[in-house]
Amino acid sequence: MATVAEPSTQVAAPTRSARPVARNVAVDAYRGFVMFLMMAEVLRLSHVAEAFPTSLFWKVLAYNQTHVEWAGCSLHDLIQPSFSFLVGVALPYSIASRLAKGATFGRLFAHAMWRALLLIALGIFLRSTHSTQTYFTFEDTLTQIGLGYPFLFLLGFRSPRWQWAALGVVLGGYWLAWALYPVPGPNFSWQSVGVSLDWHQHYNYTGFAAHWNKNANLGNTFDQWFLNLFPRTSPFVYNGGGYLTLSFIPTLGTMILGLAAGRWLRAAAPRIPMKRLLIAAVIGIAAGLLLHFTHLCPVVKRIWTPSWTLFSGGACFLLLAGFSAVIDVKGYKKWAYPLVVIGMNSIASYLIADLLEEFIARSFSIQLGPHFFSFLGAGLEPFMQGVAILFTYWLILFWMYRRKLFLKI
Repeated sequence: MATVAEPSTQVAAPTRSARPVARNVAVDAYRGFVMFLMMAEVLRLSHVAEAFPTSLFWKVLAYNQTHVEWAGCSLHDLIQPSFSFLVGVALPYSIASRLAKGATFGRLFAHAMWRALLLIALGIFLRSTHSTQTYFTFEDTLTQIGLGYPFLFLLGFRSPRWQWAALGVVLGGYWLAWALYPVPGPNFSWQSVGVSLDWHQHYNYTGFAAHWNKNANLGNTFDQWFLNLFPRTSPFVYNGGGYLTLSFIPTLGTMILGLAAGRWLRAAAPRIPMKRLLIAAVIGIAAGLLLHFTHLCPVVKRIWTPSWTLFSGGACFLLLAGFSAVIDVKGYKKWAYPLVVIGMNSIASYLIADLLEEFIARSFSIQLGPHFFSFLGAGLEPFMQGVAILFTYWLILFWMYRRKLFLKI
């Protein structure tokens, strides 16, 4: 992923004699698709669905532009796993490219540490833009990637056996730590950790799966200690969405799965290891669902359970296989150009979506009038305004693409 690694380039083995060849357009397009889904939040499909409550069309679109309440998955829930997965996919290409240019391991590792620190700092900065002081939080996509990236980088220099063993240790150890952590007693006040009675009745688990309930788990206890080490306007008790700092550990597992995919793509180039990608997809999705339905570990993105790592990792393998099949196997590349424009500037895309929405919306209101986008009715007004904002995002990225301005860390 361009946020933390060199753009995907098909190269030979990671030696000093490795020479880069053509870009992997499928990976760029997949990255662009993920960034598009994130930027497309401006379409506000949930608002449109509320305006048309009997429309199944808008209801399905709205569902897939929101995160599920706890267990399960929507298309929107696959954005962050895809970010993380693509970091792993890009790493073998980045290592090979830099070694071919004469870089030493020491310089590469120092650069990896610098990237990690910048990603963590950028994530905290973006989360602080509407705060009265620096808002120290580490569950943001960028900070999660930054926390795990040095470990991923070191694994990039190890054999596949080491990488698969690391994945097993990460997921198995994390699962065991949560399984051994005691569940709340019968008199526990769920309201004290932001869980309403209605939410508790609909989404909380009983039995063994209760180890993975919202805000009453190992991860939240860690954050009640860790996050209160930093200056805060008020003591940290819980995250409203249930998100956790420690999720970077199983997120590392997602990046390791991407590392395997990137290694397979490089080794097979210019062919596509379609069979391996599809087998990995089936195994990941099936393993995640098996753990979920046996109540050994529910599939929950918000706390990034090990079963979520497997399930979403399988989905990422499937998406990568799909883009590769259409673009590399079938040779249909022209349609992906708008996505490539976005995917080759993922950091810029992330910043534009995070920082410019209000400015662009306010500018439209000033220049065109406050109700310009209601020409198809009030129900579609937020959607039409979102289309205009989204197109403006793309025009900015297109301008940067044409001038070869690529923002990298």
